[in-house]
Amino acid sequence: MSDEEHHFESKADAGASKTYPQQAGTIRKNGYIVIKNRPCKVVEVSTSKTGKHGHAKCHFVGIDIFNAKKLEDIVPSSHNCDVPHVNRVDYQLIDISEDGFVSLLTEDGNTKDDLRLPTDDALLKTIKDGFAEGKDLIVSVMSSMGEEQICAVKDIGPK
Repeated sequence: MSDEEHHFESKADAGASKTYPQQAGTIRKNGYIVIKNRPCKVVEVSTSKTGKHGHAKCHFVGIDIFNAKKLEDIVPSSHNCDVPHVNRVDYQLIDISEDGFVSLLTEDGNTKDDLRLPTDDALLKTIKDGFAEGKDLIVSVMSSMGEEQICAVKDIGPK
């Protein structure tokens, strides 16, 4: 064995899964679920009674957390569903480039430059207007299943 220490400068998640299994009958409103390979927030759950042939069924209505499309799925309540790992992190907005990318300040002082401006018109207007007025803006970035998007903005006053 060598006495060298190994240092890895990697932001990989060690091959961890983007989802975890959860029994369909235990998923509730305002939780998250994967429908058609998209991470969704559950807005409605209804459970049918067991029929002649066995399983009670759960009917899920979810809204995609990135593009706000409504998706539906019906799963037997005893079966497992995929639930996405959803993270929300706040960053300070430093700059907006002409090509629609934002420059954000992370907590450890580095910059994050790989995020686009959001597609939601109201949120986009709030960010652009606040930045043009020279306000200090904090943006919330939601990430799940390998995707990231700005989902909210907070004004913490003038610079």
